[in-house]
Amino acid sequence: MKRPFAPLALAAMLGLAAFAPQPAEAQSYPTKPVRLVVPYAPGGATDIIARAAAIELTKSLGQSVIVENRAGAGGNVGSEMAAKSAPDGYTMVMSASSLHGITPFLYTKLNYDPNKDLVPVIVFASFANVLVLHPGVKANSVKELVALAKAQPGKMTCASSGSGSTIHMSCEMFKQMLGLDITHVPYKGSGPAVSDLMGGQVNMMFDNIPSAISHIRSGKLRALATTGPKRSAALPELPTVVEAGVPGYESTAWFGLAMPAGTPKAIIDRMNADGQKAAKAPDFIKRMTDLGYEIVGGTPEQMAAMIQDEIKRWGPIVKASGAKVD
Repeated sequence: MKRPFAPLALAAMLGLAAFAPQPAEAQSYPTKPVRLVVPYAPGGATDIIARAAAIELTKSLGQSVIVENRAGAGGNVGSEMAAKSAPDGYTMVMSASSLHGITPFLYTKLNYDPNKDLVPVIVFASFANVLVLHPGVKANSVKELVALAKAQPGKMTCASSGSGSTIHMSCEMFKQMLGLDITHVPYKGSGPAVSDLMGGQVNMMFDNIPSAISHIRSGKLRALATTGPKRSAALPELPTVVEAGVPGYESTAWFGLAMPAGTPKAIIDRMNADGQKAAKAPDFIKRMTDLGYEIVGGTPEQMAAMIQDEIKRWGPIVKASGAKVD
């Protein structure tokens, strides 16, 4: 006889649940400083965004956002530390697209899964890479560079900031799409690679725009094209690689906040809202655009979709390149 009343009881329970108080941490968050882990060295592209974002987040959160650099293993040391931190909203990581789309295919053994143990919050900014040459290379366009590489297979060299970086994979994508035999030369960071490129020890590189732009403007490097889906606002005179004659080519890098899996949704939503304020702050926009970044913003769901795009884009490239770090 009690069976017919079950739906009414359930409805009453749901009604009460709607008015139940939210967890205390979601109501009062944050009550202390928040740690923002940067899994790369100070001064790099990820660090620059993290520090600019931390200034704006500190204003809106009402608590200090403290940047902590934990570099190593291609970003995995800091990312793993963040992923294994308590999911209470007081640790987050400035993640990069390469950690989600390249790392899972590059490392055969990881102690964490960046796409399961971290949850997306917001993408702050992105940038394309730029194809740059030593001025002594006799090519003034992508078409001429391709012809030169085909005329001397295996002799041209392409520098990168390290195996598995977006800089490296941008070159691998270029080689695979055009059937080129170009030798990859990995360095420990973009700085040493650019230095050797300017010195003529290597021929070419797909460097990050913020890193290369001053050398392009000074004439120390010759730029041929940018790698994004549209022309870069920082280098509008350059064609994209697609416009230069390579249909379907696209390589960009983006940077965004992620938090440990299990972090309450209310906290994720709060951090996303404050992240969107940061992304719209005039000082943040000016700082980013002056350096060649493009502002992104958006929701956690949009960041999740971007992660899936990275996995689809880079998985086949990494596998075909045979690149492995461990």
